[in-house]
Amino acid sequence: ALSFPGLCPRGCPPLEGTLQGMNAAVRAVTRMGIYVGAKVFLIYEGYEGLVEGGDNIKQANWLSVSNIIQLGGTVIGSARCKAFTTRAGRLRAARNLVEHGITNLCVIGGDGSLTGADIFRSEWGELLEELVQDGQISEEVAQENSRLNIVGLVGSIDNDFCGTDMTIGTDSALHRIMEVIDAITTTAQSHQRTFVLEVMGRHCGYLALVSGLASGADWLFIPESPPEDGWEDLMCERLGETRSRGSRLNIIIIAEGAIDRSGKPISSNYVKDLVVQRLGFDTRVTVLGHVQRGGTPSAFDRVLSSKMGMEAVMALLEATPDTPACVVSLSGNQSVRLPLMECVQVTKDVQKAMDEKRFEEAIQLRGRSFENNWNIYKLLAHQKPAQEKSPFSVAILNVGAPAAGMNAAVRSAVRISICQGHTIYAVSDGFEGLAKGQIREVGWHDVAGWLGRGGSMLGTKRTLPKTCMEKIVENVRKFNIQGLLVIGGFEAYEGVLQLVEARGQYEELCIIMCVIPATISNNVPGTDFSLGSDTAVNAAMESCDRIKQSASGTKRRVFIVETMGGYCGYLSTVTGIAVGADAAYVYEDPFTIHDLKANVEHLTDKMKTDIQRGLVLRNEKCHEHYTTEFLYNLYSSEGKGIFDCRINVLGHLQQGGAPTPFDRNYGTKLGVKAVLWMSEKLEESYCKGRVFANSDDSACVIGLRKKVVAFSPVTELKKVTDFEHRLPQEQWWLNLRLMLKMLANYQISLTEYISGKMEHVTRRTLSIEKGF
Repeated sequence: ALSFPGLCPRGCPPLEGTLQGMNAAVRAVTRMGIYVGAKVFLIYEGYEGLVEGGDNIKQANWLSVSNIIQLGGTVIGSARCKAFTTRAGRLRAARNLVEHGITNLCVIGGDGSLTGADIFRSEWGELLEELVQDGQISEEVAQENSRLNIVGLVGSIDNDFCGTDMTIGTDSALHRIMEVIDAITTTAQSHQRTFVLEVMGRHCGYLALVSGLASGADWLFIPESPPEDGWEDLMCERLGETRSRGSRLNIIIIAEGAIDRSGKPISSNYVKDLVVQRLGFDTRVTVLGHVQRGGTPSAFDRVLSSKMGMEAVMALLEATPDTPACVVSLSGNQSVRLPLMECVQVTKDVQKAMDEKRFEEAIQLRGRSFENNWNIYKLLAHQKPAQEKSPFSVAILNVGAPAAGMNAAVRSAVRISICQGHTIYAVSDGFEGLAKGQIREVGWHDVAGWLGRGGSMLGTKRTLPKTCMEKIVENVRKFNIQGLLVIGGFEAYEGVLQLVEARGQYEELCIIMCVIPATISNNVPGTDFSLGSDTAVNAAMESCDRIKQSASGTKRRVFIVETMGGYCGYLSTVTGIAVGADAAYVYEDPFTIHDLKANVEHLTDKMKTDIQRGLVLRNEKCHEHYTTEFLYNLYSSEGKGIFDCRINVLGHLQQGGAPTPFDRNYGTKLGVKAVLWMSEKLEESYCKGRVFANSDDSACVIGLRKKVVAFSPVTELKKVTDFEHRLPQEQWWLNLRLMLKMLANYQISLTEYISGKMEHVTRRTLSIEKGF
């Protein structure tokens, strides 16, 4: 028995309304609550349901939240509630909670909803006293329910809540925006049009900023950084300049809360009229509106909501009388708990800074990642001549299988190299192209329009340098290449390691080298996330959603779905969480015939309930003998008379498609940071007219590790690499396996769960870059 009798997912939403990912959070809180032995109640229609009570408060069971993870909006409804803002309304809400024995409340919403919950918590004792005095409850009941614990999950597509890297709904909203931009791009290029795209963001420019960065927009308006006076002339001049260089498309992105330096709103129609009058361009306005709130949640939002929902239950479970109301937040790839009112205070500080026209401070208060996005956008949006020509030449190549985001990384690396004054070469077909001399100098406009392209525009091969080392060395000498930026998967890392190990034999290889990991398998050492893995997870998830949907009219069916990934089970595991799979078999988590038997029995029991379909994922190399066909035969045989089976091999569709907003943004930032690091290293190792670099730290893998971008020498990573299976020896995402199993109702000891730590939100913590 636990010390708390109820969990209540869902508070009033932020004023703007519902968003994608809420259902995944409701599912996770409900199932985790049941898992730890609590009674779980769903409150329908937000705070209104809390105040009205009655049928709005219903006890949930495991099946209550089945098959909702892929749905947008929220299945338990949402409503604005004036009554809850009054003392009388909160008194009624307290009466309804006490009636059901609920003393733990999980609220999913924006800062207004969460602040309201904190007020409710602070008044709880007084409200109970009042209920006792009115004779509505007894002293004993008041004593039993003397403490109300509150935990919040931040839902806001604007990502405007300080302290968390990402709020629920933001990534899905970016997906909707990028879908529209990609569609607009094709029509605009056909007709030589200018598009003014208005996105949500009344007080926060995050959506506009990231979509501008991920689309290479020509001009961007965000509330935190109004344009300088006279911006109209500069904008029109720049648009005219890009059109005269042969561009058939101009995109201007404007946040709905955009203002000028005096605080006057800048409307999308004003911008459109300006372009038409000054330049005579065929210009259209597209206001996205509530499209951004709708649709299927992205994989990131589903996993984020599931992770936060489980952590919210643990935070309630571990709460003491001294624990402040907290929000569950994302920091890097870890769940953390933050004091609610600290986050609210800093969020209010941002608005105050904007109201007082302290715009630079407002951007800093949004956090280091926001500030970096803004600086990189300004750097890449328009060509600025280098102050002086540098003596360095850098070559860029793609190696291994194609991965979404490669082109974004190439584009930003080329452009930042030009800003640095370097000569920049593009190499076709990886190390093989480098050996054959398929090398050409590229300029700023050669990479225009690359951001949204999937695959590899440079061309890529799996060939490793050891097969053609002398020819590679010959071309490095011939083109005087002093820096090599290799974008690719395990072969890219392994290839650079081979070049480093050949330095003793070839002095020409004593140059600066950097690897940007780009592979759907996410199996490169030195990084938590590889470029392309987010796009691949979303592609696999969308396929599995359709597969599950196909079973809605077919009773009792189990699907065995094979994913790619080599020996790395990242793709299988994360997709499994995002689609609510019953099991995901991976090489890193060994399984036996006893485990398979338990899984079959689990599905057999499930088929006796109202849920009469199952989904099992299998990583392509998870087991030498337990193949996809073996699993199909096993499940078919054991499920005979109870369910039938079907096989789906997802194959190369996981490598294709347009990059997700995450991969476009991530590729752009890694390209910039890699070249800036290389420039610094080139300067350090430049002496007497040449570069000579043979230290370990002159050849690195750039990656995101927990909260920060890190450069790890390939020679050091070699010590922690399993070359036979092409894997890092330690992988952070294995922690997610526990979440997958618990939410699929496998009985696992809670002692294996690692709770998030309580952290604090200050101006200093916001200045530390917390990933992307």
